Amino acid sequence: MFKPVNRYIIVDIPEENSQETASGILLPEDYNPKKEKYITVKVCDWAKDVRFGGALTENHEIIVDRKMIEEITINNKKISMILDNYVIGITETF
Repeated sequence: MFKPVNRYIIVDIPEENSQETASGILLPEDYNPKKEKYITVKVCDWAKDVRFGGALTENHEIIVDRKMIEEITINNKKISMILDNYVIGITETF
């Protein structure tokens, strides 16, 4: 088990599978469409010292700067993390 510290949040990044367009045209494998600067991710776990930790819950969605997501591999498992500085907002559930 991995527990984040130092204001890090473990997130789950949604899969982006866009090799086919809405019109059904298959795109080349090396084609990389322009990605938005910000992405919505799900919260998995967070450090005790995250500045807004009281507002987080597991599976809560937050909006983060895509380029600041850090990925590490521990025991052949990829973990995506982001520092609380790069969280732009927290979505509300209705």
